[in-house]
Amino acid sequence: MIDPKLLRADPEAVARNLARRGYHFDVASFQELEQQRRHWQIETDRLRAARNANAKKAGQARARGEDIAPLVREGEALTAELTSAELKLTAVQGRLETLQLELPNLLHDSVPPGADESANVEVARHGEPRRFEFQPRDHVELGEGLGALDLAAASRIAGARFAVLRGALALMQRALAQFMLALHTREHGYSEVYVPVLVSAATLVGTGQLPKFEQDLFAVRAEPPLYLIPTAEVSLTNLVREQIVSAEQLPLKLVAQTPCFRSEAGAAGRDTRGIMRQHQFEKVELVQIVRPQDSYEALESLRAHAEEVLRRLELPYRVVALCGGDIGFASAKTYDLEVWLPAQQRYREISSCSNCEAFQARRMQARWRAPDGKPEPLHTLNGSGVAVGRALIAVLENYQNADGSVTVPDVLRSLMGVDRIGP
Repeated sequence: MIDPKLLRADPEAVARNLARRGYHFDVASFQELEQQRRHWQIETDRLRAARNANAKKAGQARARGEDIAPLVREGEALTAELTSAELKLTAVQGRLETLQLELPNLLHDSVPPGADESANVEVARHGEPRRFEFQPRDHVELGEGLGALDLAAASRIAGARFAVLRGALALMQRALAQFMLALHTREHGYSEVYVPVLVSAATLVGTGQLPKFEQDLFAVRAEPPLYLIPTAEVSLTNLVREQIVSAEQLPLKLVAQTPCFRSEAGAAGRDTRGIMRQHQFEKVELVQIVRPQDSYEALESLRAHAEEVLRRLELPYRVVALCGGDIGFASAKTYDLEVWLPAQQRYREISSCSNCEAFQARRMQARWRAPDGKPEPLHTLNGSGVAVGRALIAVLENYQNADGSVTVPDVLRSLMGVDRIGP
């Protein structure tokens, strides 16, 4: 949530910033709502004071033995007026809250300009794509050739955009996740957390998926309603919801491996082949919760931690800074890590590392106690460390051999017990 004080004080500056995303903020409508809120706030305060004064006068008159019937009637009229004014104030406040919850985050000054992904800026590149002496297969052909990727079975069980992994691929997926968790906990200083994958609507409001992106979520029939998480960011970040964290506890560095669930409502026709874009997939998620003054240093460290996964797997990748038109709703600045896929002859996203600044913290009422003793919003960051399914794709395609076998990366061999998987 954007700072309400800034919204009220300088809505034009907010509008200019949001325009960098291609988002139109209707300043006039906001100011009209804010004017109505102030009017009804003043009116309810006036009526409440008048009713209290009336009650005091009635009490004094009763003590003197005077007729208080006129004062009682006046009090009843004031109560009725106050009730009406409070209803109008509540309605206006609800409209303002809805408007504010649907506003995306303000962009950091360093975010590149641009309308879509074509304007993203490459900031780093590591490793050289392998030169094959044969035509490289894609992950579907490789997985099916290994007898380990069964999309037909998944379709019979659940429909499109699901996968069944058997044998070597199930083992490799587990090994990838174990490798990532060990790296982040033993070398990068994260604490592993086991979190719910079913969460409340309020939890998703906190991290920004609701109310705007409900179509992207899977809802579960329950009372009250529950949703399957689209990423462990939701559960991990909400651990500080409605909390005041002491300065001594910061930074909080958390990691979790979970299944993630996305309806892919806006992805019709995209990546329909294989396991690139699934309704259910595994991800190792990194979250940092820090003091505001530390968040951009934390963003660089989080990005480096995600990069280290790809370096240890010896996968070619690049880092891009997302432009204003391609950045996520809750993010103030995002780096995408894109891994090289030989069959597609292009880099594809495998991790997004974002600084949300205080945007999520305000929605969650997550604060820290600053040196002056006052509670202030925390800054929250998140990043994939990394998406396990996409790492599996990248390993299969980059480590494939002419006979359809796949060499196991060095860092996975002790976890898998083999150095090669074959048909």
